[in-house]
Amino acid sequence: MLAALLWDVDGTLAETERDGHRVAFNRAFVERGLPWHWDIARYGRLLRVTGGRERLLAAMADETDAPVLSSEREALARDLHQLKNHYYAQSIDEGVIQFRPGVRALMDEASARGVRQAIVTTTGRANVDALLARQFGPDGARFFDAMVCAEDVGAKKPDPEAYRRALDALRLPDVATLAIEDSWAGATAARAAGVPVIVTRSVYFPADPIDAAVAIGPGLHARCGWLPAPAARQVERITLDDLVDWHARMELVSTPG
Repeated sequence: MLAALLWDVDGTLAETERDGHRVAFNRAFVERGLPWHWDIARYGRLLRVTGGRERLLAAMADETDAPVLSSEREALARDLHQLKNHYYAQSIDEGVIQFRPGVRALMDEASARGVRQAIVTTTGRANVDALLARQFGPDGARFFDAMVCAEDVGAKKPDPEAYRRALDALRLPDVATLAIEDSWAGATAARAAGVPVIVTRSVYFPADPIDAAVAIGPGLHARCGWLPAPAARQVERITLDDLVDWHARMELVSTPG
């Protein structure tokens, strides 16, 4: 029986990357007087590195004016990441980032029917808090029974640590939960922890190779384009009943890259 939904954040709850984090990184570069700029395509490539600070360090390898010493690069990455988070929170406050269509309706449905919910992400807690406060009010985090963020783990997705910590916090077996992810890294992390996963394709990961998901589709707002196809229902979006059906059937599907 499905007892809990485990939500990823970036790309899953909201399309935060292209118009949120990327723009905030670029604003941080300007403020620090750096001539760096991440366009949409380059940021998409950098997303293969999980974690904002780690992403900065990876990008510095291609910058001829980056600090030479590793300690100096680490210090600059920490500073830029902190400044980026400030600008990201500002964009959330301004309403630039909203939940993806269908997300809030499914959350409300799950809450009304007693299905527990958790956040399982390896983005920073400040970023998560800002997004949830915008959607739910200042006590938004209380909507969830558990929250695992970057600060809570030693290894980021695709490592399964975040999911294992969430299962421990919820005190549930893996088979009683269902992860909702948007990328190969997230889906791989869930499956490595034994958690069944559905994948809602996002802007930056529209064709990631996905292995052994219980369902793969374009988003929670639409019933067409899903593998396996959901049952016929008189609604336009994916519902909790669809998730319960997929979870019970456990008909694992995969897509190549």
